[in-house]
Amino acid sequence: MPILDREAADALELVDAYEPGRSAVFAAPGVTILAVGNQLGSDAPTAQSDLVERVAGLTESSDSGIALVAIPFDSSRPASVVQPDKARIAVGASGVDGTNGRYVGLNGHRLPPVQVNGARWRIDPQPTRAQYAASVRDALDLIERGALGKIVLARSLELTGGGATDAAAIVRRLARRDAHAYTYAIGLPTDDEPRELVGASPELLVSRTGQRVVARPEAGSAERSDDPVEDRARGEALLRSAKDAAEHQFVVDAVRDALAPYCHSISTTEPRLSSTATMWHLQTEVAGELADPSISSLALALALHPTPAVCGTPTADARSAIAELEGFDRDYYAGVVGWCDRFGDGEWVIAIRCAEVRPESLRLYAGAGIVAGSEPQAEARETTAKFRTMLEAMGLDDNV
Repeated sequence: MPILDREAADALELVDAYEPGRSAVFAAPGVTILAVGNQLGSDAPTAQSDLVERVAGLTESSDSGIALVAIPFDSSRPASVVQPDKARIAVGASGVDGTNGRYVGLNGHRLPPVQVNGARWRIDPQPTRAQYAASVRDALDLIERGALGKIVLARSLELTGGGATDAAAIVRRLARRDAHAYTYAIGLPTDDEPRELVGASPELLVSRTGQRVVARPEAGSAERSDDPVEDRARGEALLRSAKDAAEHQFVVDAVRDALAPYCHSISTTEPRLSSTATMWHLQTEVAGELADPSISSLALALALHPTPAVCGTPTADARSAIAELEGFDRDYYAGVVGWCDRFGDGEWVIAIRCAEVRPESLRLYAGAGIVAGSEPQAEARETTAKFRTMLEAMGLDDNV
């Protein structure tokens, strides 16, 4: 457990206290952290090659004993680091369900829409659904030729023209709306204007508590239905799907292989269903006992990143194909967000179901895993379903 200000705080209280530009928040099962201020002066860019050493030094010298970090998809890009003036924590607080550590008090209830002047927002997809389907066909050609086993292709939506954005309102809605996601918001290095990475990821990349290491890779997805019978049928069909099982196994094998050198024992569960408000996923838990206690959770996260869940396999070939086929810059999408304390403990999630929020614009991201047997139009529909997490958090919906 990090050395934090252990006041009797409620998890949703801390989420509600988030202020863009002044704090960062990471709300996870059982532990929610609000990082207030940044002793580095701004959300400081740090080369990924120096990140483990830099964060270890910051947490050791900091009164809070903790750092929050956002890591881009591209390993050549610098990470954003927050060394808070003060860190507040909620552990098993009243707003969190004791069974699964999730916010349940308001989950499923109607919430007021975020005030984003929805009717005036212009939504520009890049690429369009038709262009994306064409890219999926190109990817399937590479898979058929044996150049790739899997590739993850993404789309983005640029929202402009709606006036001022409200990152704090989006974060509040995400935390209350989805009982099965890690809500996060962290400032990014500025270019011409301030920007925040905001999202609700369903996927734990890795956590470390003492010598225990846990990862919960997810791959294989199905859109949820408002009808309970149909919804359950979709989940059960996902569990039976040979195509999705193959996609999922690529990820599980890669995660296990990446963690194995750091652990003296490691185990995996059978695939199971996990869910968010909009999607079913296949999930497997990979758990191990760390052989060397000096290896921090951040070092483990970098060893895993990027998994085939957001990139593909072989990794280098998938990265190259992504750069050629996607047509836009992922930046921090499909990167990593999380925290690490001075003991090396921490928790890291994959930065998906997210948006880059600027003062008067937003960029949303969603992707789908392509393997042999993928159908281009179905993969395009999957990205549309995944966009719903952020669009609905803004009080918007669109068939994009």
